[in-house]
Amino acid sequence: MAGGLAVTNVGGRAAEYNGKVTWYVILVSLIAASGGLLFGYDLGVTGGVESFPEFLNLFFPDVAAQKAASASVNPYCSYDSQKLSAFTSVLFLSGAFFTFFTNPVAKIGGRKLVMIMGGAFFCIGAILCAFAQDLAMLIIGRVCLGAGVGFANQAVPLYLSEIAPAHARGTLNIMFQMATTIGIWVAQWINYGTQNMHPHGWRLSVGLAIVPALILFLGSLIIPDTPNSLVHRGKIEQARRTLERVRGTPNVDAEFADIVEAVDASRSANKMAIFQRKYRPVLTGAVLIPFFQQFTGINTIMFYATELFDVLGDGANAALLNTAIVGAVNVGSTILAIILVDRVGRKVLFAEGGIQMFICFVVVAGVMGGSFNKVTGYIPRKSASTILAFECLFTAGFAWSWGPLGWLVPSEFHNIETRGTGQAITVCVNFLFSFVIGQAYLTMLCHLEYGTYIFFAFWVFCMTVYALGFLPETKGVPIEEMGILWRRHWFWSKIIMTPEERAAFQKGDLLGSGVTTGDHVPANAGALGKGEAHLAGQTQSVPVTKAAHV
Repeated sequence: MAGGLAVTNVGGRAAEYNGKVTWYVILVSLIAASGGLLFGYDLGVTGGVESFPEFLNLFFPDVAAQKAASASVNPYCSYDSQKLSAFTSVLFLSGAFFTFFTNPVAKIGGRKLVMIMGGAFFCIGAILCAFAQDLAMLIIGRVCLGAGVGFANQAVPLYLSEIAPAHARGTLNIMFQMATTIGIWVAQWINYGTQNMHPHGWRLSVGLAIVPALILFLGSLIIPDTPNSLVHRGKIEQARRTLERVRGTPNVDAEFADIVEAVDASRSANKMAIFQRKYRPVLTGAVLIPFFQQFTGINTIMFYATELFDVLGDGANAALLNTAIVGAVNVGSTILAIILVDRVGRKVLFAEGGIQMFICFVVVAGVMGGSFNKVTGYIPRKSASTILAFECLFTAGFAWSWGPLGWLVPSEFHNIETRGTGQAITVCVNFLFSFVIGQAYLTMLCHLEYGTYIFFAFWVFCMTVYALGFLPETKGVPIEEMGILWRRHWFWSKIIMTPEERAAFQKGDLLGSGVTTGDHVPANAGALGKGEAHLAGQTQSVPVTKAAHV
């Protein structure tokens, strides 16, 4: 294949887009983003109920006995149990499995149907867990919860990216992460309130998961599907009406033409196109971004903060309260991300958040290593407060960087040819490594002790280098025009274009850049070859007639 580059941006009409942020698109986005409540509530409730004595005695008596014998056990190992870890992590294994079914469902009934099914599965899981009588019933409930989260986490970020106007896509998409953090925080306070409701407080905590599930299920019944999804299923007129309504204007010709062209191009494409050389950058991002998001170590806090604070001698009541404080920081920092993401861009947040998380985990490791007495289980109050403060700062750094951007960026840098498959890969990888972290963390804490946080600090350093060096800035770029960013990129342009194509592209000779017949590209694409300027407001349609080299 001499050429190796097909157009990933099928339109160059960004300057002609006339959409605005309407109250309707905000309302629709809020309802769709409620899918994040499912994920967040489960993250928040799980670690808390694992510290409830009645829960441990019923399902994990070995852990209860281990805690009771804490005088003879390394405090770092108080919760070291593969069965207890499996209770947390099986949800993510289930979610990873069910993401493989989201694409076929979306092709039949659109992203809306995927979200409806996510809400339904989560309802079933919440009921099974709340009434569980043995470990088997509890795990089956967790599998159903995982199916719900898998469906919701695949569909919601894509729905938000497709329904939002380009200039507000970051803000509206981060509503998903905002809902996730709110779900975590609410669950943490519910755990704090139910811990003394003996003997069934844990059942109330777990059973209330049905509330966010019903919000998503009922809300998804009344919102429209995205114009992109409707066009893909042949509902052209309905797609046009939906686009006009969410944009607040009948003048949507340019944007609708881009959507139709993108869908037409995707129909003739190889269904495994994401594995072709021309899509190497997006495939790499679809895998590495969720991998790195989990290896920030954030889920060691979201899953097991209560256990960690308990290990450090705070006691169950104070541990739950400290966890809720961390959750409050998570919510506040996500609000800041919503404000900043479409102002300062993605890469600034990636950089600042990465540096902040790295420093925080190094400090936490140092304080734990220098102050915590493994024999007595004692840590000075000042040291414990320092750990809480830096875990809050770590959470803040995550909440305005890798937390929301880990879902936003993979959902926006695909074209429609790779979007469904790419997001399924992202969710699958995210859940697989959530499973790995959830299953391994308590054992790591037992054996590596404070070195666990050095381990995660190393990965934070690696992911910050990746974000700054290998991801383009996507702020303000229309979702169907992302492909040109990779052809401008210092590294990826060498992967997806031959030297001849790259030279022609840099000279502005668009006819030599390997694009396909009938595509439109920005007239100033060649001039922007080495820059990071945004497409929005800078392009005009130029028909290209030369076919790609094959």
